[in-house]
Amino acid sequence: MENSFSNHSKCHEMVDVEFGEPITSALMFAAGVVGNIVALVLLEVRRRKTSPSLYHILVTALLMTDLLGSFSVSPVVLTAYARGKTLVGMNAGKELCAYFGFSMTFLSLSTLSIVSVIALERYLSIGHPYFYERHLSKLHGYITVALIYLGSILFCVAPFLGFGDYVQYCPGTWCFLEMSHTNKGKDQVYIGLYASFILIVITSTVVCNISVIFHLVMMQRKRKARRSGEYARSRYRRSLSMSEEVEHLLPLAIITVVFICCTFPLVLRVYINFTSSHTETSHANLRALRLLSFHSIINPWVFIIPSIVRIIWRKLRKPAKVLDDLGEDPCVSDRGGALLCSHRTT
Repeated sequence: MENSFSNHSKCHEMVDVEFGEPITSALMFAAGVVGNIVALVLLEVRRRKTSPSLYHILVTALLMTDLLGSFSVSPVVLTAYARGKTLVGMNAGKELCAYFGFSMTFLSLSTLSIVSVIALERYLSIGHPYFYERHLSKLHGYITVALIYLGSILFCVAPFLGFGDYVQYCPGTWCFLEMSHTNKGKDQVYIGLYASFILIVITSTVVCNISVIFHLVMMQRKRKARRSGEYARSRYRRSLSMSEEVEHLLPLAIITVVFICCTFPLVLRVYINFTSSHTETSHANLRALRLLSFHSIINPWVFIIPSIVRIIWRKLRKPAKVLDDLGEDPCVSDRGGALLCSHRTT
């Protein structure tokens, strides 16, 4: 296998799939499809209970984009394994490779951009609720998603106009932007812009998520301080607050860690390739690309797992029912608590 990665140019032109495990690609495809469908169903169930929100629109767009990615690229990989032919080998004009590279680049840009916008939406809704309620609406969500798709498409068509290049990677079942240090001039600038944009998205997303986690923790402490003298009532509110914290903190923490682990290696590989004097980088590049593809597969499960935890927790404790019996509003009265309650209806 190592010999297959030793020649960088060979990966670009090889026509036969010489190694690789199709079972891995099949499992990734199944996990992506099942995860996104389940997450969309759970999201739709919650939507029927309330009116759609900005958060709901953004998350739906993210899941639909991930699902589109699973159906647009994974079948091509499985076909290559089944036929024993690479993407270049299945199409003499390399159109299939260009399609795959375009799809991968578009999906990575649009998915990561939507994740970043979701992080910004959470930051504004938690940290600046008055600005959020006054200036942001569902229409802004639709416009933002449309602009992300349009911007990603415009960026991805540049290789067809001579800026950048879509090339095949070993074992011949992947095509993506050329990341080799052999890139010259405008091609190197193009891949540098791609990596720099991803780095900006990573940084902004992590900063927003950490800020939201900080705000949620601080609001939790304030609620505990306010109800310290009301033992019976606070016991039930503590149960409700715990479900809220699990609902918000758990996905934020997981998203932040997954986001860094899956996206930063690709950025690192691009910058390393700029200064590397070796051509035997295909193996490392492929690992970075695979990690990037894992991000879209993991995304829906980040939303599914907290939803399941929340349902189980509420079934066990049933805090809302107890509070109704006491004649209390299940939402705490401070600004932070009220905001979390509104998020619970999204």
